[in-house]
Amino acid sequence: MLRFISRAALSKTQNYAVFDPRPSSSASLLNHHCFYSSKAKPDNKKQENNKANKPKSKASDSASYAFQSDAATSATDESESARVRVHLLADDERDPSLDVGPKNRPLFTRTSSLSSLTRRDACNYFKFNEGELKAALPEGLPAGMVAEFRESMRPALLVRQGFLDIRDNFRRTVDPTLNSSNGPKVRKQIVLDGPVSCGKSIVLAMLVNWARDEGWLVFYVPRGREWTHGGYFYKNPENGLWDTPLQAENVLKDFLKYNESRLRELPCQILDPIRLGEGAGVGPLKGVDSKEIPEGSSLYDLVQMGIMQTHAAIGVVVRLRKELSLVKDIPVLIAIDQYNNWFTFSEYEEPVTIRSTRPVHAREVAMVNAFRSMMHDDMMVGAFSHSTAVGKLRKDLPDVPEDARINLPRYSLDEAATVSHYYLRQRLVNREVFTEENWKKVYYLSNGNGAEMRSLLPIMQ
Repeated sequence: MLRFISRAALSKTQNYAVFDPRPSSSASLLNHHCFYSSKAKPDNKKQENNKANKPKSKASDSASYAFQSDAATSATDESESARVRVHLLADDERDPSLDVGPKNRPLFTRTSSLSSLTRRDACNYFKFNEGELKAALPEGLPAGMVAEFRESMRPALLVRQGFLDIRDNFRRTVDPTLNSSNGPKVRKQIVLDGPVSCGKSIVLAMLVNWARDEGWLVFYVPRGREWTHGGYFYKNPENGLWDTPLQAENVLKDFLKYNESRLRELPCQILDPIRLGEGAGVGPLKGVDSKEIPEGSSLYDLVQMGIMQTHAAIGVVVRLRKELSLVKDIPVLIAIDQYNNWFTFSEYEEPVTIRSTRPVHAREVAMVNAFRSMMHDDMMVGAFSHSTAVGKLRKDLPDVPEDARINLPRYSLDEAATVSHYYLRQRLVNREVFTEENWKKVYYLSNGNGAEMRSLLPIMQ
């Protein structure tokens, strides 16, 4: 009876839903350390079934039908409007006189690569090949970039001075001959901060695209929040850190997507055995606690080991971080988006008593612990993402150099002028109501917020 009550009490906690049925007492249940997070993907099927089984009145049925009918009509109108706009934009491509920005300046830069952009190209739009961009960023495009491409119906982005400064900073880091005595200080570690919707994630993605075009080895994490949310998690008794094997496997798969050919050429420089942990939902291996790395193995072989064997996934990710520091043949860049999520609590909780839990901090998660620190000599950039709402962090972050933080501002007035003319060019704005006075009203109303400008400009009058 006591065992049944203990299990019932523990099952009410959302953070861990999978237990080994073997423990025979409440104390042994608390000592067990393999859990599954159920917060990330709540099961709403039961709620939906309950809603479906509730009787509905005739009035509610009629109102619901009317609402669905209006929604369907609106969706049809929007779809038809989008089709018409696509055809009109196709016709506009044959008229280069439309590609004019404020003060009759060219709207688009003629430069064909991010490497060739100069300060003269700032405040102009750069045209991407969407297929090539997705191939260069197989880990996924930032949500802001996807929304911009979708709403404007063109894969083009504004060239901002902030991107050029960060790109040139890392360029000077690799080639010291580009430095000048009166130039800005070179930083190997950068934290990209700024207000909501100022384009931090887009700048980071453009930086990764540029670095890969230059032949660099880039470890890109577009969704750092996923390292501390969802999946299986368990406490490693050897180091006291929390292992997340599902996230580790996904990270290794993403890293392999673009870098496979390069990793095949880079040898493993650390041949110590990989410590094995628990697998995702399958527990530890019996009688085996490590896996040897054969002599002559490449980094590709190391990554494949973590993908193919779930028990080795965490150990491989941690080892990969050390291996990246030892690569000297080519420049290596570590780029982390949603980096601020690594300085607050994860969604994981550790049972303390039969009725209480302790929140697990991100620094206690093994993968975050291996990659979070910037107190090293490697090139690393982390971008904050305020859309994940982790709260305001203190200015002096632990394990981050004091001068690492760079603030990316929202649109300046000149940038807003170019953006407004670009949306006019893309028929997102009605030409009849487009005036300098009107777009400036939108700019000041949105305070230079790019996402808000994109949503307000089409409805200005």
